[in-house]
Amino acid sequence: MVDAFCATWKLVDSENFDEYMKALGVGFATRQVGNVTKPTIIISQEGDKVVVRTQSTFKNTEISFKLGEEFDEATADDRNCKSIVTMEGDKLVHVQKWDGKENKLVREIKDGKMVMCSKESVYLLFCCDE
Repeated sequence: MVDAFCATWKLVDSENFDEYMKALGVGFATRQVGNVTKPTIIISQEGDKVVVRTQSTFKNTEISFKLGEEFDEATADDRNCKSIVTMEGDKLVHVQKWDGKENKLVREIKDGKMVMCSKESVYLLFCCDE
């Protein structure tokens, strides 16, 4: 259920984030900012939609979607994606497609923390801020 993810999450640790951004084609200057930014992610359920707000000193973004339905997403690094988010067991799986490329982000809750991984082996750890 999405309910397990509905909270305010603060980034506490990351591994391979620069390599991940390089693989996505993010420019050097944006990567430098991204590497020092510690975003807060607020996930909520509003009616039949899930809302994910990402807030940081660099940029704030918001996506709103229905599970299993494709939507247009403008990412913090200015990619315009066709995205879809599904629940696969207890994991929230977010697939982004743009310019013939694809990125898959998997969020799961482990020991009360939200872990976010991608196929480029980036690992982000968020602690619940509540």
